[in-house]
Amino acid sequence: MQVQAVIERFPLARVFTISRGSKTHAEVITVTITDGDFVGRGECVPYARYGETLESVLAQIEGARFADRASLQHALPHGAARNALDCALWDLEAKRAGRRIWELVGEPAPEGIVTAFTLSLGSPEAMERQAAENATRPVLKIKLGTPDDLPRLEAVRRGAPDAALIIDANEGWSEQDYLTLLPHLERLGVVLVEQPFPAGKDSALETLPRPVPICADESCHVESDLFALRNRYDFVNIKLDKAGGLSESLRLRDAAVAAGFGVMVGCMVGSSLAMAPAMVLAHGAGFVDLDGPLLLARDRENAIPFQGSELGRYSSALWG
Repeated sequence: MQVQAVIERFPLARVFTISRGSKTHAEVITVTITDGDFVGRGECVPYARYGETLESVLAQIEGARFADRASLQHALPHGAARNALDCALWDLEAKRAGRRIWELVGEPAPEGIVTAFTLSLGSPEAMERQAAENATRPVLKIKLGTPDDLPRLEAVRRGAPDAALIIDANEGWSEQDYLTLLPHLERLGVVLVEQPFPAGKDSALETLPRPVPICADESCHVESDLFALRNRYDFVNIKLDKAGGLSESLRLRDAAVAAGFGVMVGCMVGSSLAMAPAMVLAHGAGFVDLDGPLLLARDRENAIPFQGSELGRYSSALWG
């Protein structure tokens, strides 16, 4: 097999801001694996929060030694590099078999999947405008994570009075921030709170009230993380870039369900090539956040078709 990896940049439709910073482009690594007859592709998004850069992930991919998906799981640790390679190998396998990926993994065809749409962190006025522009979407996800988040939450609710709201604090709250917001969450129609406290510093969730379900994001990467999350979280957010590919994500999802966790399927800001493998996981998920392509000014060819917030079935020319 021949492996090629390249850096690609996709401009965003608008500046995207979270509590850690802003970006104007989605910077991804695209992997192509060919066996001489068939070609498989995968995409990953290196994430600085996990110590990854475009250069470090590219070096991991170029230095990886593996023969198949099974050996890849041992050749690289979980993370973006393994994700791109794992997804490319799944695509290659589907092309060789002449079957769609969901048939290979025994999942239903990815249809009727509705994604949350993410609002960038900004002033209350700016977030209210964003919410109003997207008020017909059924689920909005709000990037928060500051000590002054209540005015932003109130503003979003004014802008989109009917949407269900997910809050993503990106590890940005203190215990007092959480307690201050707690009485307002149900009143304002919040249905899920993602990662309120820093990973590894979230033990307070064992004793704090959780009237709205709490979802682990930065605290949950792979199956082995689940044990420490019991009694702290109600949901886990599965992202292929954290887990290291579709293979580990499938294991993580099944183990999470067996352990009594709800499942959210999420993404980094990437193109349709990154969303397609995640759609395989999305059947039966309590929440889906695969809006990456909706945030782009330009997507790939053969992109996932969207009707509002609903993802359509993608073609094999894209992936799988």
